[in-house]
Amino acid sequence: MDAIGTMNITRKFNDLVAVDGINLKIRKGELFSLLGPNGAGKTTLVRMLCCLLQPTAGTAFIMGHDITKDSFKVKGLIGVSPQDTVLSERLNCWENLSLVGKMHRLSSEEVRERSKELLQTMGLMERAGEQVKTFSGGMKRRLSIAMSLVHDPAILFLDEPTLGLDPQARRAVWEHIALLKKEKTILLTTHYMEEADSLSDRSGIIDEGKIVALGTPEELKRDFFTGRSIVVRAENIPADVMQELCGRYARVERTNGGVEISHGDLDFHEIVEYLFSRGIIVSSATLKQPTLEDVFIQITGKKLRE
Repeated sequence: MDAIGTMNITRKFNDLVAVDGINLKIRKGELFSLLGPNGAGKTTLVRMLCCLLQPTAGTAFIMGHDITKDSFKVKGLIGVSPQDTVLSERLNCWENLSLVGKMHRLSSEEVRERSKELLQTMGLMERAGEQVKTFSGGMKRRLSIAMSLVHDPAILFLDEPTLGLDPQARRAVWEHIALLKKEKTILLTTHYMEEADSLSDRSGIIDEGKIVALGTPEELKRDFFTGRSIVVRAENIPADVMQELCGRYARVERTNGGVEISHGDLDFHEIVEYLFSRGIIVSSATLKQPTLEDVFIQITGKKLRE
């Protein structure tokens, strides 16, 4: 049985189709990242899966339970760490975890046992008795994830769990998410492509309410970039040379301090020798491997979204 399965799930807001007939299956124990520009439909889809928003048409099943008919059961099977961290800042870690545990009807002993385990896992035990208002952003995010796990849900929804964190805090959260893989089914939304690339078993890219690409990060990079790219650092490449390069290769773009060239059959030495022959001093030239961000831009475009 799939952990999550959607069947033509659709949500309209008046004339706006936010989610447009999505069919998606997420396997048990899988970490699935949902990627997309602002306004693509990510949050609307997640809110429907969490039973916070009714579909206009279609439905979804969480561990076999219909979100439109058995929302109470579904809510007991899921944990949610929202983008806007919801914590009681005047309470300490134990009290925040206890609050959530009691909402899920856990006994005091169960709450205490689960809280101790989660605080140790999330590296929060030393400051567990302090008010949350004294915590850093990274500590608050880790506590938010712990709160979503206190009732031992089968499925975990993480909505941009590292948004606004510094690199060190972001890495710490990544490490804790990686520990949860295989133990839980995780649906992760993020704008950090490196995060999705390193953590995901599979990724889906949503745009204008539809899933437009689906696969492992490696499959997506392979399917959308069949050629090779070289990044050349060279100052003041004249327009006529750029024009000649454009005539030879599939994609040529100026970069900050040089040029990036992509082509199906790319000869590294040929490009460097050609630039030298035109009197251009090349300071460096490196082959570039495609990233998930390259795939994302290729599919959704460079235009800024609201």
